Amino acid sequence: MPTYISLIQYTDQGIQKIKESPARLDHAKKGYEAAGGKIKDFFLVMGEHDIVIVAELPNDEAVTKLSLTLGSAGKIRTRTMRAFTEGEYRKLIQSLP
Repeated sequence: MPTYISLIQYTDQGIQKIKESPARLDHAKKGYEAAGGKIKDFFLVMGEHDIVIVAELPNDEAVTKLSLTLGSAGKIRTRTMRAFTEGEYRKLIQSLP
């Protein structure tokens, strides 16, 4: 299953209700499962972003729908990218002409 990395920032609304954040994470985990995937790793981080999530989802469409759904609550902004494992990387490199 493809791996995706999401860089997340709290919105003003999200940080004002920060104590609700663990419940929102639990809700997000259920959303990932409903979309056919799972959160592999969750990190609270310092710097430009507040949270980093590493997840597996079936395809780009599933991750896009999930990101839009979670973002529509107004508590977070996301930037999500497709990540390739070492095995996938090696296969891609081997296939180059």
